[in-house]
Amino acid sequence: MKKLFKVLGIGLLVVLLLAGVGLGLFVYKVKNGFPVSYETEPAGIAIPAEGVKVLLFSKSTGFRHESSIAAGKSVFQNLAKERGWFLYDTESAGVFNAAELSQFSAVVFNNSTGRVLTDEQRLLLQEYVESGGKLIGIHGAGDDSHHWDWYEENLLGAKFSHHPLDPQLQTSTLTLNPQADSLLSNNLPERWEHRDEWYVFFDNPAERGFEILYWIDGDQISPSGNLLWIKNKDFGMGKKHPVAWSKKVGEGVSFYTSMGHDESAWEQVAFIQMLVNAVEW
Repeated sequence: MKKLFKVLGIGLLVVLLLAGVGLGLFVYKVKNGFPVSYETEPAGIAIPAEGVKVLLFSKSTGFRHESSIAAGKSVFQNLAKERGWFLYDTESAGVFNAAELSQFSAVVFNNSTGRVLTDEQRLLLQEYVESGGKLIGIHGAGDDSHHWDWYEENLLGAKFSHHPLDPQLQTSTLTLNPQADSLLSNNLPERWEHRDEWYVFFDNPAERGFEILYWIDGDQISPSGNLLWIKNKDFGMGKKHPVAWSKKVGEGVSFYTSMGHDESAWEQVAFIQMLVNAVEW
């Protein structure tokens, strides 16, 4: 009997150890992304000289929002057909070279997480935006797995802290900023309901020169991200909790929305219209 208990004890210890290692690897991946090879070979695509040209980039080395990424690709493909855009949909970073990147009207990080570009490619994207380009980030593009100061300062305007865990997805009412840029707010409803994973940032981007497009009432959601030993993630962003914002960056612009955790966001007419406005802004 003692031998049986000993075997069971060792088995339980092994299971707990493996669970701990698995959790540790998951947390590391979410925070940093797993190392991958970096694509540097140019895409070699023919980009038209005229019209709206969109680079949809969905590579992720951190947490992968698979269903939302797939839905986003499908929606952008349909939008390209409907609106006459040229769309290059890729998860290869080779297109981030000076010759090809400069021809796009907008670069969209479709839930792209982790370190996905080389240092040189990051610098080229920075120069692209500051010289008149446009960078759009969706949901996971705003988490803390990117470790890129320029990106955080000019797309996000704040450092990601956490997202709610209990419950993770919550329904809230979005309110349109009545003073938002009319081109960004074109055809958008003043208020609409949406269920999402509401990201919490340490600071409000409005305090750093960003223009808020939509906010939710942060006092009406449960913002806590506390889990196990993590006990300092029980705060939110207050009454006007921003969920979409923009900024002038040099000669270009940036736009970010923390919405888009899963495919349900891509079924929302207002969500899609918001991204159309951002692309054609």
